[in-house]
Amino acid sequence: MMFNSSSLSRLTAAIALILALAVPAAPADATIARTLKLTKQDIADLVRIEHHLNTIKTVRARFLQISNNGEYGEGEVHIWRPGRMRLEYDPPNPTMIIADGSNLIYIDRELDQATAVLLALTPAELILRDSVSFTSDELLVTGFDRSPGVIRLSVVKADDPTEGRIMLIFSDKPLELRKWIITDAQGVKTTVSLLGPEFGVKLDRKLFDFEMPTDGPIN
Repeated sequence: MMFNSSSLSRLTAAIALILALAVPAAPADATIARTLKLTKQDIADLVRIEHHLNTIKTVRARFLQISNNGEYGEGEVHIWRPGRMRLEYDPPNPTMIIADGSNLIYIDRELDQATAVLLALTPAELILRDSVSFTSDELLVTGFDRSPGVIRLSVVKADDPTEGRIMLIFSDKPLELRKWIITDAQGVKTTVSLLGPEFGVKLDRKLFDFEMPTDGPIN
């Protein structure tokens, strides 16, 4: 199925959110420590971050998304690992993305279109699998800093560091993912803030159900 320019723009913004949400840090091993000259406390914090993100099985949150190119969006996101996610933007943005355990379904209510691909063939599978473990072959930690109550961690794809960068921002004590900033290859920065995130909450599996339409409009 082909997307028009408006639909493609919304899809790009939504995929950016998917890729950033709950992306785990690369392993805090000695190689990374030598590359970034991290202290023992830095390494301990990286281990805490990896443990925190890998123990999260469910997430419910409002999100606020702002880009320096003028794009803006709000909505709700639900995640239930393994394999399930519901990402829905507030009106007038008609975009919704559902991962039902097998497929990743992009839904555009405005165009009455739904397109499904195998979840295993998408980057979203990496953050929705039951146990997430990124190695230095996939992600590289390129920055780490700490200020009172805040930890910032930057990562890039190891196979193409120029493609873009993600900065993850955590609150400390308790450690929780609060915000991320995506900088793409064109220099566009997208900031996504989680508003009132709830971790480890009980979710209804029906949130992740979707039947591909055979005819007629999407309900």
